[in-house]
Amino acid sequence: MSRPDEQEQPGIDVRSLPGGARSAIEAVLMVVDEPVTEEALAGALELSLEEVGAALDALAREYAAGQRGFMLRRLGGGWRIYSRPEYAPVVEQFLLGGQQARLTQAALETLAVIAYRQPISRARIGAIRGVNVDGVVRTLLARGMVTEAGQDPTAGAVLYGTTDLFLQRMGLDSLDDLPALAPYLPSAEVLEELASEGLA
Repeated sequence: MSRPDEQEQPGIDVRSLPGGARSAIEAVLMVVDEPVTEEALAGALELSLEEVGAALDALAREYAAGQRGFMLRRLGGGWRIYSRPEYAPVVEQFLLGGQQARLTQAALETLAVIAYRQPISRARIGAIRGVNVDGVVRTLLARGMVTEAGQDPTAGAVLYGTTDLFLQRMGLDSLDDLPALAPYLPSAEVLEELASEGLA
């Protein structure tokens, strides 16, 4: 027989709270660090998926119509409150005291190669860019934009891919939302040719 302190706490009926389910969802969204799925919200708040989806849509519309400094967006497979893009300079000034914390051109180019050709080895990234990318890849790893995504079965090299943080920072729901820039990067055949010549 379980002791009283081991028994499950009764669930909270979020509909009975001031503002109801919609305000309960809003309260959770204010404290999440990463996008939260509709399924996770429904499970935690004991609501139906339909009710959660309707509340999220209503909140997103309300924030947009109210011209607030924040918005509710579905990104990276879930929902999260973000500051509006037009207020990015204000937020940056507050957080960084006016200092710039942007990625360098080299980091952005390397990140683009990884995003479009992942999983990809460091040597192949360097072959595409024509420069050594060891330091840049380390920077992207440290910032959480890329991660190790396995090992090349033939060469044994570490392969890299993008992270969920990359999707969030780029405002993408998935890699399928990347702009159609892939045709401008070398094809797999060209990379194989470079590899056979020892350049990748």
